[in-house]
Amino acid sequence: MKKIKTITASLFLLSLLGQSAQAGIPGMRGTQHLGLTVPNIEQAITFFTDIIGCESFFSIGPFGPFENDWMTDNLNVDKKAVINTAHMMRCGTGPSLEIFEYTAPDQIQQPPKNSDIGGHHLAFYVDDMAPAVQFLEENGIEVLGKPKTFTDTGMAGLTWVYFLAPWGMQMEIVSYPFGQGYEKETGRRMWDPRY
Repeated sequence: MKKIKTITASLFLLSLLGQSAQAGIPGMRGTQHLGLTVPNIEQAITFFTDIIGCESFFSIGPFGPFENDWMTDNLNVDKKAVINTAHMMRCGTGPSLEIFEYTAPDQIQQPPKNSDIGGHHLAFYVDDMAPAVQFLEENGIEVLGKPKTFTDTGMAGLTWVYFLAPWGMQMEIVSYPFGQGYEKETGRRMWDPRY
């Protein structure tokens, strides 16, 4: 009887583990790409290639304008919006970037701040912060402040600094060559571009 209870308890625990492993979108593997809208596709491709170090792949488009509500129904943008170009790039070991150049009657020209709803930034890992900052500055990129290093929390050991793309989008470089603080507390690991 004791053996049956142990087997039943084990099966119950396995079923719970199976359920937690399946939480979320079935079959989800990870971030495949990030989509960004820029004011000038050629400027953005040059920036991501020459300054960030991404690899350019291919462009598609244009799409629209359409007679119906296709753009609204499928992309949640103004029905008269046009995607002039979408361009795919790869940046190191991270997810790909899909860079869009749109025109739309209701387009907002100012990038959102981090504090705005929908605000965002891209962060790129670098091996050595000092030469990375120097390279950005020598290439006329506005760096916001000086690099700062976390000394506590789960990000202890991470050095970071923000900078702006030529069109004002917020970006960041980070470095943690000796890992981050949270790694001392758990065997779980967040995705890491170093590996």
